[in-house]
Amino acid sequence: MFANLLIILASSLVVIALFRRLQLPPVLGYLCVGLAVGPTALDWVNDSEELPDLAELGVVFLLFSLGLEFSLTKMLALRRVVFGLGSLQVLGCGALLGGLLMVLGVAPGIALLLGAGLALSSTAIVSKELTSLGEIFSSHGQNAIGVLLFQDVVAVLLLTLVPVFAGSSEQAWYWALPLTLGKTVVLFVGLLFASRWLLPRLFHEVAASHSAELFVLLALVIVLLTAWLTHLLGLSPALGAFLAGMLLGESHYRHQIEADIRPFRDILLGLFFVSIGMLIDLQLFVSHSLLILGFTLTLMLVKACVVAALVKWRGSDSETAWRSGLALAQGGEFCFALMAQMQQSRLIPDEFNGLLLAATFCSMLLTPLLLRAAPALALRLHRKPNQQVQLEAITALNAQLRGHAVICGYGRVGQSIGRFLRHEQQAFIALDDDPERVQEAATEDSSVHYGDCRRGALLSAVGLERARLVVIAVDNSDVALVVLKEARRINPDVPILVRTRDDSQLAELKAAGASEVVPELLESSLMLASHALVMLGLPDQQVQARVDEVRHNRYRLLHGFYSQAPSDDAAPINPD
Repeated sequence: MFANLLIILASSLVVIALFRRLQLPPVLGYLCVGLAVGPTALDWVNDSEELPDLAELGVVFLLFSLGLEFSLTKMLALRRVVFGLGSLQVLGCGALLGGLLMVLGVAPGIALLLGAGLALSSTAIVSKELTSLGEIFSSHGQNAIGVLLFQDVVAVLLLTLVPVFAGSSEQAWYWALPLTLGKTVVLFVGLLFASRWLLPRLFHEVAASHSAELFVLLALVIVLLTAWLTHLLGLSPALGAFLAGMLLGESHYRHQIEADIRPFRDILLGLFFVSIGMLIDLQLFVSHSLLILGFTLTLMLVKACVVAALVKWRGSDSETAWRSGLALAQGGEFCFALMAQMQQSRLIPDEFNGLLLAATFCSMLLTPLLLRAAPALALRLHRKPNQQVQLEAITALNAQLRGHAVICGYGRVGQSIGRFLRHEQQAFIALDDDPERVQEAATEDSSVHYGDCRRGALLSAVGLERARLVVIAVDNSDVALVVLKEARRINPDVPILVRTRDDSQLAELKAAGASEVVPELLESSLMLASHALVMLGLPDQQVQARVDEVRHNRYRLLHGFYSQAPSDDAAPINPD
């Protein structure tokens, strides 16, 4: 076990570092590590019973942290997506994929069961990538999360149906379905009771002790206990972890809990993706490469088209529909468990099972790249029918505006800038892709519009060519870089102010055309240092002069701060 972990972690360290240099998603790196060290390639890692259980904890921690982001009110708002779109997606994709399997000669009952398994998508990959791309609360992000939650319940039901089809179970499917749904309701009510009356008191007592160790232990116990109780009920541990996180998402301790479990989540989730890669027979890619490619493309096309059609039918625009379809186009980790159980029950031949596993793996491998290319792909597949109308309406609304500021991203920072500009009677237009945030802002201000700041047409619609200033206040530096390049293409002369969390991409942003880059962490460090000097008794004018000097030098003094051990000849600040 320890040797296996050492090999996996060391290999992941090298591969993930390489993938980051190549600007590829880390998920792809972990999958490739599993494929390389698995039994059909280098065979560095032996079979271990503990490794899959340890890897599954990564998905549990991921879903718990994702649940923290969703409050109960937001989840109730998603109930139509979870049960409406989720059920239609499983039925539609399952029926079509099952029909294709029947054409290939699979028995009808087995084909429908396997088709329903292939209809499931990867909760781990989609959640991870949508979170990293900052799209978890977008329209297509909420569609994807809602469908994935319903799929987690369906996955449990499908696993219980395998013995029924194999003839080794006494329970019929029409009893298994209400039993699974009943267990889910019982779990939700129990967790709701605990989150309302028990957990807040526990966290209050632990927080009062001011012990970081106790707080981390309590967070870990809650995650693992929830997963264990859900497992005892015969449900997915990840589903229970999500519900627990969702119910704790309204507490005052949400951010601290999320920060505490993040290191455990990321490492264990990496192990999960490695374990997925180890399941694939590399030899099949040599002997049946074209067949695997055909299965992969068929699986992804069927699922993407069905989801897009359903989302469009439910009233969403075409871009949201296609991006929802692209997000859910891959096979999922539950499909691996289902096919393994069906193979053990001799329901499908070994070779056919291996080909489906390889196709599912390839679809998961392509998903991170597909999600990054989704905006461009969605526009190529089908432009929004109301997109031109929306752009024309925004253009007409702001046609007379000149010399205004354009704020890209209307979150915490963007709203603060907007308040200052409004107070000084400076005209501005703000863009944000969070519909909830835009709806709240629109009740007080008509200068906030919904849209993706990376779209050049939208930037032109808000009059960027006539703007006097552009402020890029998005939270993701990679997105900020794309917006910056697009804004600079439209208006080469306008001053552009970029907000970043730190200075890791400062040089890249400056090279792309940013007039000024303000790293939040450095600015807050500067403010803390100035307050500290004043409280130590230094004159206000001297402190202000030192602050101005640091700002003038573009934070040069702070850039090298603590980059290595402090040298003995570092000159102290002279109060005289």
